[in-house]
Amino acid sequence: MPHIVIQMYPGRDDEQKSAVAREVVEAASRALGRGIEHFSVSIEDVPQERWDTEVVPYREDGNKKLFIDKGKLIK
Repeated sequence: MPHIVIQMYPGRDDEQKSAVAREVVEAASRALGRGIEHFSVSIEDVPQERWDTEVVPYREDGNKKLFIDKGKLIK
């Protein structure tokens, strides 16, 4: 079961978060050939002043690999 974690600056309401979660799951479902019932999504608000210490160092850590950074595909 793929679980997708989205980290973003605060300021979006639950309606916006639901919309982005839905769209991400629909895209992942198509790309991976699995039904949407196999996915879960969580969204974490991270204040901008904590981004560099709480997100950046852990984007690629352990079993995680960063594939896109600042809109650009990483080869």
